[in-house]
Amino acid sequence: MTIKNGEDIIMTPVKLIRRAKEAMQHAYTPYSNFKVGAALLTAEGKVYLGCNIENAAYSPSNCAERTAFFKAVYEGERNFTAIAVVGGRNGVIEDIFPPCGVCRQVMQEFCGPDFMIYMGRSDDSYVAVRLEDFLPYGFSAGKYMKEMQKTE
Repeated sequence: MTIKNGEDIIMTPVKLIRRAKEAMQHAYTPYSNFKVGAALLTAEGKVYLGCNIENAAYSPSNCAERTAFFKAVYEGERNFTAIAVVGGRNGVIEDIFPPCGVCRQVMQEFCGPDFMIYMGRSDDSYVAVRLEDFLPYGFSAGKYMKEMQKTE
């Protein structure tokens, strides 16, 4: 499987997963020791990396997926095609590491239903899920806030 941008092959899921593994090495996790890395692919083929960053108060902590999204949005990106996510205790990937509900909602804000989520394993195998299937009843402004959009 390849992720395409028009006619050009931009990135394979395995390459994107390897970038997420690279990002995982930067995680700051002194409390849970669960290191997570994410690699977010834009429609133009640029990759934004993110890692999880913990805080002693827990609620200020940030997931790897959201770190990647927030970096990309800050840089002006708004069109995304896929994200790869890996994680595990002490940085050891034992199986897939799915995004949390908050991260799924951030994906819903910026991505279409065909946005792909690749959850990688240590051997580069992965589970691929479309956002629409991962979050079938996701809250979106387009669906639930139409009246608000009309008045703005």
